[in-house]
Amino acid sequence: MHHQRRHRLKSWPDLWFGDAPPKHVVVKMQHLGDQTLALDRPPAAPAAADLTARLSDELLLRILAALPDHLRGPSSLVSKRWLRLAGRLRRSLTLLEWRFLHRRLALRFPDLTDLDLVPASFSSSSASTSAAVLNRGPVSVPVEPHADPPIGYRRFLPPDAIDRGLDAVARSFPGLRKLSVAAPIDSQSGLIAVADGCPTLQELELHRCTDLGLRPISAFNNLQILRLVGSVEGFYAGPGVTDIGLTILAHGCKRLVKLELAGCEGSYDGISAIGRCCAMLEELTISDHRMDAGWLAGLSFCANLKTLRLVGCRRIDTDSGPIEHLGSCAAIERLQMQRCQLRDRRSLHALFVVCEAVREIVFENCWGLDNEMFSSASICRRVKLLSLEGCSLLTTEGLESVILTWKDLQNLIVVSCNNIKNNEVSPALSSLFSDLKELKWRPDTKSLLAMSLAGTGMGKKGGRFFKRRIMPGQQRLKGKAEEDSSK
Repeated sequence: MHHQRRHRLKSWPDLWFGDAPPKHVVVKMQHLGDQTLALDRPPAAPAAADLTARLSDELLLRILAALPDHLRGPSSLVSKRWLRLAGRLRRSLTLLEWRFLHRRLALRFPDLTDLDLVPASFSSSSASTSAAVLNRGPVSVPVEPHADPPIGYRRFLPPDAIDRGLDAVARSFPGLRKLSVAAPIDSQSGLIAVADGCPTLQELELHRCTDLGLRPISAFNNLQILRLVGSVEGFYAGPGVTDIGLTILAHGCKRLVKLELAGCEGSYDGISAIGRCCAMLEELTISDHRMDAGWLAGLSFCANLKTLRLVGCRRIDTDSGPIEHLGSCAAIERLQMQRCQLRDRRSLHALFVVCEAVREIVFENCWGLDNEMFSSASICRRVKLLSLEGCSLLTTEGLESVILTWKDLQNLIVVSCNNIKNNEVSPALSSLFSDLKELKWRPDTKSLLAMSLAGTGMGKKGGRFFKRRIMPGQQRLKGKAEEDSSK
């Protein structure tokens, strides 16, 4: 009797593994009492010995510290111990999430000396569906077009949340040396806690700063570098800092060495108060200022000021007053102007009068610096270095008329000033070039491009690269057309 062979439908495990039992798969079966059964478990391999286990933390820290920066991150993935030790090597950190400040920051990075809390000081709306995002440095803020206003104070964390965060910073990082944070509105407890808990703090950056927010500034006994940001146009607005705040600052921070005022208001009273009280001030930076008329005259009280920097200012001084009342900064060495709008020759002349003893003058991408405006710099007779970059209105004649009067000039940098031409350099100016210690001369970008392309054949109406190619068939058609036209 012929027995018909029955074919059994294979199950998924049979299709997957075939007839051979799994050799490298552990199958766990749930049973009563949560018992598990392992089928064909391979023998466990012995764990690799940790060759660094016998090294002390101090010795391993020295080894990790010798690694290049790009290798410290991957090295922290070796083990939990290496992760913990790599965190101790971190000194600078920019925080993006405020909640991390209370949970794991001190455990993960216990020895921070430089902490930036500004990006984390902005509150994010989880209900916002706007696709528009405003970026300013490391900070990204969603913009709600239908809100009124779309951006502003409501984007910052509440003052009590910032105070609690600053209190946690004071408890966790006693060796902190630099802190950047959004100042809490109408509150002083957070900054006072930082001043008490971080006695070595030397550099402080306060955003959204107000006059009242500067009251605890005197509690920072060792503060030497201070940056105040009252408001940032297009990002956030606020009451800012006025003469009242500048006066509080002057009496509270008498050991200041560097000061930056960004988006701040003020006048002669506030600047002169800083000059009288902050006798150690050597560097002053004023960015996007909203100063009242006459503030330039207050600079003469800064007896030890060596560097004056103006950044992104739409004007210098609307009314600087009589020239004889301006005074001067006797110790000034460096005057830098970056992305400034030079609209008034009288105010620029007043600035040069105050900085008459300057040794270095730097103009970088300043709008409006033409021959007439630049001629005011001729009163500065001690200039040793001049740097011009992106000053497209200044010509060769205007440059020559000033620098030929500077007998002490040693360094000259001219970059991307397209109205200064190589073919307009006079013999007198060429002779001056030969006497300089440093000369960086790339004024006309078109001339520079032509020099770099010399000998390549490019730039000559296409040259050999753009000649029209005529096919043989086209050549015969052209010859026949010429023959027909002759008949």
